[in-house]
Amino acid sequence: MYSQLQYRNFFQRIAKGSSQKLKQLLPSIFGICIFLVIWHLLSLRPDTSLPSPFAVITETWDLIKDPFFHKGGNNKGFFWLILASLNRVMLGYSLAILIGIPIGFIISLNSFCKKAIDPLIQLLRPVAPLAWLPLAQAVFLKPNPSAIFVICITAIWPIILNTALGVSLVPKDYINVSKIAGLSAFEHFYKILLPATLPYIFTGLRIALGLSWLAVVAAEMLLSDDGIGFFIVDAYNNANIHEIILAIFYLGGCGLILDKIMGYISEKVTPQE
Repeated sequence: MYSQLQYRNFFQRIAKGSSQKLKQLLPSIFGICIFLVIWHLLSLRPDTSLPSPFAVITETWDLIKDPFFHKGGNNKGFFWLILASLNRVMLGYSLAILIGIPIGFIISLNSFCKKAIDPLIQLLRPVAPLAWLPLAQAVFLKPNPSAIFVICITAIWPIILNTALGVSLVPKDYINVSKIAGLSAFEHFYKILLPATLPYIFTGLRIALGLSWLAVVAAEMLLSDDGIGFFIVDAYNNANIHEIILAIFYLGGCGLILDKIMGYISEKVTPQE
């Protein structure tokens, strides 16, 4: 049985932990409140069609309270729209990983390949995702493969460049130890290069995931009949600003969750100091 003192200490620890968490959350709560106040003040201007936060919630409450409805065709809740976008992101992003990481290693380990590939990277990397859409449509002729290609080509550059940077920064001592130990090429890669490069790879993967989420919206706006990007275009065509704002918040929330997931995986996988 716990004594009265033990109970008191237990509840004091809970109260202290809650107080610390509240202190950590206060800056975020303050920032959100300031944002909502500014938004509300801007919506009060007579020369604007921007709805207030309260108006957005009331006008889109049916979409908020039931994100899982599916009444056929494009009449579906946000869960299904986001799921369609996530499917495209995962396909394009996975292709970017499968192609980008090997290229990153190759151009760092082979000077001839670096000289051959680097000009192409520098030429194509600055091209905006929207610029790839007409070419993708001309090549694939279908919206879904075109969108996946745009996501892949947008996400691949940070993966290549960060992987190559990580390999180039592997300490020379690690290379010397590998030679002295007589490691095979596979052992050298698996035991030396890959662990030392993982933090840089995951930095590239994290950046690429954010770019993928940006690219899918752009691609769906022009090429798709499903997904969150299509929803925004459809709301715009119907002059429904309330739904556009709600979709923006869903986009931001999903992007934040994806980034946190990738950050968590990175912490668990990459070697810690």
